[in-house]
Amino acid sequence: DMVVGHTRPDGHAGGSGDFGGHDAGTIKGHRGSVLHFLRDPSDHDGEGQAYEYFEDGILVVEHGKVVHCGDAEDVKSRYPHLEIEDHTPHLIVPGFVDCHVHYPQTEMIAAYGEQLLEWLDSYVFPVEAKFGDHEHASQVADFFVKELLRSGTTTALTFCTVHEESVDALFEASSKRNMLMIAGKVLMDADPYAPEQLRMNAVKSYEASKRLIDKWHKRGRCLYAVTPRFAITSTPEELQLAGKLLGDHQHDGVYMHTHLNENKSEIELATSIHGSESYLSIYDKAKLLGPRSVFAHCVHMKDSEWKQMKATDSVMAFCPTSNLFLGSGLVDLHAVKEHKIRCGLGSDVGGGTSFCQLQSLNEAYKVGQLSGFKLDPLSAFYLLTLGSASALSLNDRIGNFLPGKEADFVVLDPGSTALLRHRVSLSSTLQEKLFLLATLGDDRCIAKTFVTGCCQFQRRLEKSAQAL
Repeated sequence: DMVVGHTRPDGHAGGSGDFGGHDAGTIKGHRGSVLHFLRDPSDHDGEGQAYEYFEDGILVVEHGKVVHCGDAEDVKSRYPHLEIEDHTPHLIVPGFVDCHVHYPQTEMIAAYGEQLLEWLDSYVFPVEAKFGDHEHASQVADFFVKELLRSGTTTALTFCTVHEESVDALFEASSKRNMLMIAGKVLMDADPYAPEQLRMNAVKSYEASKRLIDKWHKRGRCLYAVTPRFAITSTPEELQLAGKLLGDHQHDGVYMHTHLNENKSEIELATSIHGSESYLSIYDKAKLLGPRSVFAHCVHMKDSEWKQMKATDSVMAFCPTSNLFLGSGLVDLHAVKEHKIRCGLGSDVGGGTSFCQLQSLNEAYKVGQLSGFKLDPLSAFYLLTLGSASALSLNDRIGNFLPGKEADFVVLDPGSTALLRHRVSLSSTLQEKLFLLATLGDDRCIAKTFVTGCCQFQRRLEKSAQAL
């Protein structure tokens, strides 16, 4: 087994693979089939080609950034002395982006039997109460970022807990691996809906958030998100303070991250507590909408809310594995398309059931099928990469292989399981292969994950797989 970089993995449970990093200063080529997107392939009014695919391609990386990407023979003649790492016959794509996840809920993923509000009380809140302990938070954060990398995710927008320690632990863990990560301290002050052990006074939370913004926002590749959990657990005063934080730091690229219209009981409770005709207008009143405001779920939306989202350029995170697991409902993908809503893909672990965004695509397709919406394979892989990067306003930094982009990428093995290998051997087009990866693929397809040109995860071949 090959260890990546200079560090041995800590032997944490969860399967085979090595974590670490090596210097990415020198110029290097990565050879394989290379796919990246230039725009949304489902936008038929778009200018120019939607994607580039090189069946035998080379991605050239130097100092953690993309230098060039093209046909292998062309690249070799342009860079005759290039050191090349050959990943053939694997597929090289930009790193996956997760637009909504809860790192503390890694502890209680796959919890049985409840829908949203009961599930929070029974499972989530007791687990989140432990994150005031920095050592505990650090252990979970370390496992979480490794799980992302094992799953091909190089950037995530994640909830922490109400504790400052939880934010420190997460950014410390992601910074060690130089990951582009967005996170924030959760705001919860409403009695009785925020349980006592997670309730924090609105002004104290505001001050803690300011401290964390000063400490972490734009430090390395860390970015901060003002994070009111949802309207039920925040008083109007707290939401106003969240709006003030966002307003004060908007020029500096701070985000807002919350939940919206996930579950019918939640909507009823939120609108009655706040005396509001729609859920979104609760946030709007607090000045929480805008181009860096990400609303997870958006399952049960009024037409007026879609229009408000569009008018403010706000973002939704589509979390299909979670919406199905918690019985929340089916996102109206026709409406998302029709209203031209900025939309990214979220795993929403622990309501979601997989860290691997290939699994999110698998469920996204089925959600579409139930309402006659066909999520085609090119649009699916766009959503996974440049689409979600654009939703997070990060498409100037990541999401494709244009020169100057930060070199976060994944090497996918379309022969990672016997079934996938057999089925791919019978397919002839790129679209077919992508659809198979999105339907039959999971974290076993991730051969290697690179962050700014450094290999941060490499899957070890299981003996059983080698024998096949």
